[in-house]
Amino acid sequence: MIKLRLKRFGKKREASYRIVATQSTSRRDGRPLEELGFYNPRTDETQLDVEAIVKRLQTGAQPTPTVRRILEKANVLEQVKA
Repeated sequence: MIKLRLKRFGKKREASYRIVATQSTSRRDGRPLEELGFYNPRTDETQLDVEAIVKRLQTGAQPTPTVRRILEKANVLEQVKA
């Protein structure tokens, strides 16, 4: 099963995250199938590749709860339902 999840990067105590599509059995920071966006929790900054995310969700990818909240804030999940 393909999951949309966060991949951590950055310095200690200054973490940032990439939103990636990966197999559910792979490691958190392992090689992703595709990088779909960026999330910085310190500044609440997000950059999303909306077309690629919608394509992945339509093909059955499941977002983790945290990624789901990020996508709901950006109104990406509404585009999938339409």
